[in-house]
Amino acid sequence: MTDEVSFFSRVYEVVCKIPEGKVTTYGAIAKYLGSPQSSRMVGWAMNSAHTQPNIPAHRVVNRNGILTGKHHFGGGKIMQQLLENEGIKVVDDQIQDLKNHLWNPVKSLNDF
Repeated sequence: MTDEVSFFSRVYEVVCKIPEGKVTTYGAIAKYLGSPQSSRMVGWAMNSAHTQPNIPAHRVVNRNGILTGKHHFGGGKIMQQLLENEGIKVVDDQIQDLKNHLWNPVKSLNDF
């Protein structure tokens, strides 16, 4: 297993733990995995998440709550619809009230 595949697998494990109705950021995942400078690599992992079953990739946004990965959901407003189905309001591709929806894996998980 290459280092990249291993890192991607660890990203997916974290993403699968994001509770419904919450989101996290690429940077928060990178920091949790002990590699705070790797938020871009987390983004690459999320770009490949469609090849993995049952990854709630719609719950990962940029640090400002913008739906930067929306084009990986088949176009349109699918990412927004998935988030809104979980009670998260999105306006102009940005999560409203990000502070109340933000899930921090560093504070919530202790198993890596």
